[in-house]
Amino acid sequence: MLLYILAYLLGSIPTALIIGRVFFGIDIREHGSNNPGATNSLRVLGKKAGIVVLLVDVGKGALAASLPLIFETNISPLHLGLIAVIGHCFPIFAGFRGGKAIATIAGALLVANPPLFLIAYLSFFLVILISKYVFFGSISVGLILYLYTIMKPGSENDILLLLFLLLLIFLHRTNIRNFIQRKEPKITDKNLINDRIKPV
Repeated sequence: MLLYILAYLLGSIPTALIIGRVFFGIDIREHGSNNPGATNSLRVLGKKAGIVVLLVDVGKGALAASLPLIFETNISPLHLGLIAVIGHCFPIFAGFRGGKAIATIAGALLVANPPLFLIAYLSFFLVILISKYVFFGSISVGLILYLYTIMKPGSENDILLLLFLLLLIFLHRTNIRNFIQRKEPKITDKNLINDRIKPV
């Protein structure tokens, strides 16, 4: 139980929120897409801040998934990684208003299942390249994970990863609504530069 709590607390570290407040004097949840994650950090805070947020958020998932190895328990690394994802999405340190899971689940998969990480994130970038929408790429990660688990004989994570896919769809509900209403910006939208904030 303690490792589950620790994984959740690791995931709850609000990286983008901290960097936005300390170095830019803003709450990133009030700018750009309003999401405190790596993509919106890149959009609002710039390349350097976005990379830092990405690396720390990936690190949160990787460290959480590594806890069973560190403490020599039989808990599944993927399970603790997903608990960190829950913390990232609903962080206790940020009023339960967090990010959308993609960087943190990447870190968890790097430790728990590197081949699956490669498959899922090749899909992520390929879907974005084709569609020009980040949220499509994000949802594709959950879909790939679910398809993998139902196709793998003896897998016990099918229900868990179905719930993760549904969580991703829920987290991206605003993007889906904006897409239907033709308001969702593509990554090639030149107006995104207008969301950039300068450091204080």
